Amino acid sequence: MIEASTILKGSDLTIAPEYQEQFDALLKVCRETLPGFDEALIRRAFRISYWAHRNDRRASGELYISHPLEVATIVAKDIGFDDVSVAVALLHDVVEDTEIDLEFIRAEFGETIAGIIDGLTKIRDVFDSRELGQAENVKKLMLSMASDIRVILVKFADRLHNMRTIDSLPKPKQLKIASETLELFAPLAHRFGLFAIKSELEDLALKVLDPESYYAIVNGLQATRAEREAYIRRFIEPLKQRLEEHGLAFQIYGRSKNIYSIHRKMKRQNKPLEEVYDLFAIRIVLQRGDRQGKEDCWRAYSIVTDLYKPLPERFRDFISVPKSNGYQSLHTTVLGPEGRRVEVQIRTQEMHAVAERGVAAHWKYKEGVQQADPQFEQWLSWVRDLLENPRPEQATEFVKEFRLNLYQEEIYVFTPRGDLLSLPSGATPVDFAFQVHTEVGFHCIGAKVNGKMVPLSYKLKSGDQVEIITSKKQTPNKDWMKFVVTHKAKSRIRHWINEERRKAVEVGRELWTKKARRAHLQVDEQMLHRYATQLKFPDTQQLFYEIGSGLYDVEDLIRFIKKGETERAADEEARASTPEPTLRLEYQDFLDSAQSNGQPALMIDGEPHTDIVTRYASCCNPIPGDDVFGYVSRNGSIKIHRVNCRNAPNLLINHPDRVVPVEWSRQKDVHFVSALRIMGEDRVGIVSDITTVISKNLKTNIRSITVESEDGVFEGTVVLYVSDLEHLRRLIERLKRIPGIYGVYRFEE
Repeated sequence: MIEASTILKGSDLTIAPEYQEQFDALLKVCRETLPGFDEALIRRAFRISYWAHRNDRRASGELYISHPLEVATIVAKDIGFDDVSVAVALLHDVVEDTEIDLEFIRAEFGETIAGIIDGLTKIRDVFDSRELGQAENVKKLMLSMASDIRVILVKFADRLHNMRTIDSLPKPKQLKIASETLELFAPLAHRFGLFAIKSELEDLALKVLDPESYYAIVNGLQATRAEREAYIRRFIEPLKQRLEEHGLAFQIYGRSKNIYSIHRKMKRQNKPLEEVYDLFAIRIVLQRGDRQGKEDCWRAYSIVTDLYKPLPERFRDFISVPKSNGYQSLHTTVLGPEGRRVEVQIRTQEMHAVAERGVAAHWKYKEGVQQADPQFEQWLSWVRDLLENPRPEQATEFVKEFRLNLYQEEIYVFTPRGDLLSLPSGATPVDFAFQVHTEVGFHCIGAKVNGKMVPLSYKLKSGDQVEIITSKKQTPNKDWMKFVVTHKAKSRIRHWINEERRKAVEVGRELWTKKARRAHLQVDEQMLHRYATQLKFPDTQQLFYEIGSGLYDVEDLIRFIKKGETERAADEEARASTPEPTLRLEYQDFLDSAQSNGQPALMIDGEPHTDIVTRYASCCNPIPGDDVFGYVSRNGSIKIHRVNCRNAPNLLINHPDRVVPVEWSRQKDVHFVSALRIMGEDRVGIVSDITTVISKNLKTNIRSITVESEDGVFEGTVVLYVSDLEHLRRLIERLKRIPGIYGVYRFEE
């Protein structure tokens, strides 16, 4: 076994100057952000990590020690939790990748650090496995997180540095990691309140998955940067003067939206960058804390809205009612000079620390006692509740529920006694009832909201006071599944429905067994399944369920079996005297035809494969020039998707073993279907101008065109044949020059 003294005191351990400098920089960050940290612990962790990774290199070629040093710096600087987290970050890969084992870590650093590193190792094992689905990955992540919050905090830092250095990995692995980051880690960082990390993860993932959109936004923002900065200065100057006149101690500065949030808004609103109006944003951070700080926030809000006209529908008070991740701030949008919208955030210094570092600003570990923010504890309680039912058939539902809850907006409602409950947006009285207690949900028969009776499907709003009316005779209704939104309500109702179904199936099986015995019928399970199929039941379980529920009379089944015995015997005799016909290989004929007609425009794994059927996904309509990947379907053909297709994250994350790298080969006279969405002024001749540009000027064949107009504005879709992405871009640029055209976008289903 390796002795710690050999590593810590060995004269043969020479640390390269550049890594010693990097470590010294880490210590400096720790001194600034972690007062009272154990420097000896950090030094010991670094020396052991350096020795363990002394012969390892990253995919980029640099020494591996650079990675744990960067991860530790992110933990100290961007999360700022504690010295244990920094030590774990330095050691997080040694057990998995080197000769040092967990027992060595336990003996040298104690049970706490060993437990966190063990959790991180298990998470890595799961995410590197191709045998487990994404649901199991998420469960493993959550279980580790629930045991010690530092597991997930270090994992965030590890993922962030991996995303920063992702260029050195093969393209297929980049796509998988980026999709996983965007679908799981960024939303999870959002829920933990780590805004800066969440934003960077989203931007880096977008850069991999949709580089064209990423760089278009980056270049667009860069082109207007001077103008935006000048506008923010004009907005801030009079506001700063007013705040100083009122004696407030504050910081005020402009802030920029992250690239992914701009991209998402452009997609959601179907607008180009120049029409996204809330790119202007400022933040006011007040210096006083506690109650005085909250009062200062409201005074600052009053000053802002006195100076600039507010938009009431865009006001949010997260100070009186914080988000479940602890976030507090006042949000308002006002009309600045020239009528431009400016978003203003107002918060105290303490609130700002929570907004940037999230849960790390709430959780403290002192002498083994964990003290957590109560609202975040409520969310962790939801996670534990989500993990209670391990049935594999609910794996997909698990992931769906989990991801929805990460980003979902919240509402705040009151019980009749005035207690405050947090529910997801769209929640109903049934969700509220199950939140109070499972038994209240089971026996919910009606609800009063603000003293008035409402339907159980009524969507609650923030500030509502809810009273649930119950009856012992009431049981859950399967129709409730159509409108409840919380996981707790859905899982409890689903469990009740399944339990009732199981009981009905048992009753049905018992009835069938008794009746069959009395009728002297001997029918095995295989024959019974055949009879059920002939009677249009999907399986015997459904047959027994309907018998047990009284929906189907078991006597009808007995009569059907008896009546058909003679006919079936005759049929079998006739079939026995008839020669077996030759099977037609219709499926193989179909494959042969598809292969011979496939477009030879792709290289698979760097080689042309004319013997493999390739199809182009209709969900994203890829064309040469798009970044694409191949997905092997169950029949052996390969479906080609764009990497920014809406279905790509699911395929890349959940089925990485069926993803193959593909690239375009140069083929002449091959055309692909694409579509453009065009919006503009509804004037005479506009459609003629569009078709002239496409057909005559750019010699492009149009497959179809549809146009709808309303209130002087038209919107149309043109389906056409293009040779590659450059061809499509030329079309878009030329169409934008037509007078009266507001926007031209590539159409996606």
